[in-house]
Amino acid sequence: MNGASDALPALPARDPAGHKGTFGTVCVIGGHAAHPITMLGSVVLASLGALRAGAALCMAAAPEPLLPAILAANPSATGIPLAVDSDGHLVPHAVAAALDTQARRADVLVIGPGMGTGFAEAQVVIRVLAQDDNRPVIVDADALNCLAATPRFDLDLRAPIIMTPHPGEFARLADALHLNVDPIDPVARPAAAERLAQRLGCIVVLKGHGTVVSDGARTWTCSHGNDALAIGGSGDVLSGVIAGLVAQYGDSLGLYNCARLAVQAHAIAGEHWSARAGGTAGMLATELAAEIPAAIATLRTLERP
Repeated sequence: MNGASDALPALPARDPAGHKGTFGTVCVIGGHAAHPITMLGSVVLASLGALRAGAALCMAAAPEPLLPAILAANPSATGIPLAVDSDGHLVPHAVAAALDTQARRADVLVIGPGMGTGFAEAQVVIRVLAQDDNRPVIVDADALNCLAATPRFDLDLRAPIIMTPHPGEFARLADALHLNVDPIDPVARPAAAERLAQRLGCIVVLKGHGTVVSDGARTWTCSHGNDALAIGGSGDVLSGVIAGLVAQYGDSLGLYNCARLAVQAHAIAGEHWSARAGGTAGMLATELAAEIPAAIATLRTLERP
């Protein structure tokens, strides 16, 4: 339950003399080029979320055939081409080499948006999460499904992790770990997020109406937001916003507070859009991303429950 002692901290003021090195770099790893479904929008939206949250730089690491379209949709990002085979699937050893060489500048990684769930993709996910360089990783979307399909995946988790499952992804993870928890019932959701966080030693962001954030010891439920957020791409924007705040404030505020503040900003952004639109239907995920800076500004000076 939320309480006065669990109020959100205020975000620190931005350094007016800051530069690109001050505000952190995010790398989003995702996208899917294999037949029959091409997915690239999720990488675009997550990268927009990171930049709108204040990260200075964002790299998009995606299958090489998709990268021109991704960078055309978000020219503020830079690209890391990931090798694919003749069928469009990632080539794990080449992807590992590219990430080791090109993504080392990133302070935070996001993995999973629009990635697909093949064997090669699962190998890439496990390798990223097995790194012990203390670099935080936001695990979203298909990366979560890859984990759920990998036996004893919990033995390979070494990175500091924030997982962002929706109820379906959460249920698959819980089933793989033999956890009897309910991610849907509003009364049971906080305990469910707490159990998964304890089991995996990570931060869990259980998305949905009243998004729950837990580190296994502390658990908080967001009281903001509305059904405007029930759109494709909303979760991708959130994963980017979390990464953007971690890149800037992870050392000072910790991963748990960065995740909570990102969830709050994401929910307030939906409310801001609805207030302008005069309703809750029809928001696009790109419009949600555009609302993030103003929503974050409300968190710099006021404590919010």
